[in-house]
Amino acid sequence: MGNGFQVQDRFADGAQYIGGSLRSGTSGRSHAVVNPATGETVYTYELAGTADVDAAVAAAREAFPGWSGATPAERSEAMHRFAAVLAEQADDFAYAESLQCGKPIKLSTEFDVPGTIDNTSFFAGAARHLEGRSAGEYDGDHTSYVRREAIGVVGSIAPWNYPLQMAAWKILPAIAAGNTIVLKPAEITPLTSLMFAQAATEAGIPDGVINIVTGAGKDAGEHLVGHPDVVMTSFTGSTAVGKRVAEIATATVKRLHLELGGKAPFLVFDDADLDAAVNGAVAGALINTGQDCTAATRAYVQRPLYDAFVNGVAELMATVRLGDPFDPSTDLGPLISHAQRDRVAGFVERARAYATVVTGGEAPGDDLEDGAYYRPTLVAGAAQDSEIVQSEIFGPVLVVLPFDTDDEGIALANDTPYGLAASAWSRDVYRAGRATREIKAGCVWVNDHIPIISEMPHGGYKASGFGKDMSAYSFEEYTQVKHVMYDNTAVARKDWHRTIFGDR
Repeated sequence: MGNGFQVQDRFADGAQYIGGSLRSGTSGRSHAVVNPATGETVYTYELAGTADVDAAVAAAREAFPGWSGATPAERSEAMHRFAAVLAEQADDFAYAESLQCGKPIKLSTEFDVPGTIDNTSFFAGAARHLEGRSAGEYDGDHTSYVRREAIGVVGSIAPWNYPLQMAAWKILPAIAAGNTIVLKPAEITPLTSLMFAQAATEAGIPDGVINIVTGAGKDAGEHLVGHPDVVMTSFTGSTAVGKRVAEIATATVKRLHLELGGKAPFLVFDDADLDAAVNGAVAGALINTGQDCTAATRAYVQRPLYDAFVNGVAELMATVRLGDPFDPSTDLGPLISHAQRDRVAGFVERARAYATVVTGGEAPGDDLEDGAYYRPTLVAGAAQDSEIVQSEIFGPVLVVLPFDTDDEGIALANDTPYGLAASAWSRDVYRAGRATREIKAGCVWVNDHIPIISEMPHGGYKASGFGKDMSAYSFEEYTQVKHVMYDNTAVARKDWHRTIFGDR
């Protein structure tokens, strides 16, 4: 895997991709990319400073007239070539993603990379379907129609949990709509974002359309969001940081798209297929080592199934294989860092005072002790208002609570500040339908949890933010809607003028 791919050689010129080429950052501070499975440094680079952000924005601004002025067909063709280049380099992308994140290679190979290629293909087609309402004479004397126009330079910030997919979610709708973009990936996971931009250049997307600045949030990130030539900010990350991004963006009246934290409920009614729910809960809770804002984190199980569900999940979690991310048999990789592992462990240790750790709740030793590993963990007996139920943990931890009535279950599902995703498990179509209507979340799955598709939108309610990634709905974020109205009468003195001067 990796086909001889050498990170230090590939990015020897630096981790900033500006105007179609790599360059070194100018902050004067270096940063290491660390493999969280081993603790080993795989790449060291110079962080971006404000001058690099300025250069990237200038490159994007220079590229904007040409790219926005291209026909939809021209943008579409370039993006189809982009998807083909990504497919050719799929092994390298999977290797780099697992190396910097610790993802099991089977997850990178079967989920992250093909999902990104599919997103690229989808937006290549969607670029040709940027339509407004058809023309019409709505007042009898004028013809009106709606144009969708590119808005300009977008400044986006992506997180570390899905570096490749999040780069794609930010970049693809923006450029399909004719915008240019500067993306700041997380400084701990920049590799596949840089590769994504390089692949775009190889596909013939013009220099400056996609730019990457890899720097710290306080420096490069805040400067990008506040830059006067950036007209829109899209941010994915924690709700706390999202609030700071909003403060900076609104100070300069930027368009804002926020995809923030989550605490997804997993609502199991007493008529559910228990085996399906148990399997779905373990998969939904442990994907990407639980570092997923849509991961199943709060299982509410109607009392008749509660004990069997707890036992089933505990037994299945105990079979999950932790190990080397590049071993095809590994199920669960490390968390992104030792600091994140310790943060997750802190939630579980504090919960021991008021709840029961049914399984897991520890880091493995032996040959995994150098990595940021943590065992799959199930916690029961916590109160609804406890920290482990209410706060986003972002690790392989599932909390399970019982409920009695359907009303109670839906109320508990809605009882956090978040509203990104949820699932309902029932054989009763009416019961499931009620849950999809009443659970306040941007996505509600029925009898499954986690699958996403390019054609459907992703985004949240409440403290999980606003706006949509993926799907044609994302163009609402990345286009300006303009009403154009033509007079059809050729009359100099209009009847309505009398309201301003003269008589009828």
